[in-house]
Amino acid sequence: TSVKTGRTMEEIENNISHLNLKITNPDKVIFKKEKITKSDIVNYYSLVSKKMMPFLDNRLISTVRAPNGINKDIFFMKHFNKNKNLGKKTIKSDEKKLDYYYIKNEQGIIDEVQMNSYEFHIWGSKQNSINQPDILVFDLDPDEKLNIDKVRDAVKDLKSILNKFKLKSYLKTSGGKGYHIYVPLKSNSWIKTEKIAEDIANLMIENNPDKYTTNMRKQKRKGKIFIDYYRNKKGATSVCPYSLRLKQGATISCPIYWKELYTIKPNDINIKNFKNRLKKDPWKNFFE
Repeated sequence: TSVKTGRTMEEIENNISHLNLKITNPDKVIFKKEKITKSDIVNYYSLVSKKMMPFLDNRLISTVRAPNGINKDIFFMKHFNKNKNLGKKTIKSDEKKLDYYYIKNEQGIIDEVQMNSYEFHIWGSKQNSINQPDILVFDLDPDEKLNIDKVRDAVKDLKSILNKFKLKSYLKTSGGKGYHIYVPLKSNSWIKTEKIAEDIANLMIENNPDKYTTNMRKQKRKGKIFIDYYRNKKGATSVCPYSLRLKQGATISCPIYWKELYTIKPNDINIKNFKNRLKKDPWKNFFE
């Protein structure tokens, strides 16, 4: 079967043969308009798995599953299902014990794709240090009518504030309307981490109250950019770098260089054109 991303299914199976995994229904169409199949998605994740693993390694995840394509029966999967390539973490919450999971290795990614998980979301801490966040996340989500350059200017405003506090930041496309900014950090408290994010968001609003908001209600966000800092709570997730998005266009939430901010739109990088990103690594030193 010929695939849109450049290899035959036989070549893909050879590439993942060391994983000892059989892909079922490889010709199933997941993105109908783009004619992208399950085998195309396997191909994509087999190529980017090494770039993804540093962000998935030992980190609790949720995935978005689409067993019948992007327009039907999409649901979140966040609790453990038995698999030797997945790890389990039991967390007590509101007197309940819930089993979450994480991916142990490259095969775990492809296992998840085999189970129709096509979009990956990660916690801001690792499972073996669950109360010590190591990533600060900002999601800039614009009103749909806003010009893209206003969104880019907002990203630039945020970066200048982070720079003033000597916080090194990294940029990626969301695969949707906005951009995501990640900051590596060491923290011993979710409450402190969220407060840092909230203070930075509020500082942006104080500087430009007509441009930005932290109000989650869409009717209160007209003409403004929503600064979503709420992903810095315990249990909240953000889209993993290099994750496919289950949106029209088969877009990717892809790391980019800061110098590319004004040339790459949030939904520019997709499963059909991502290959020119494989030799680049804008986030190479993230965990250093």
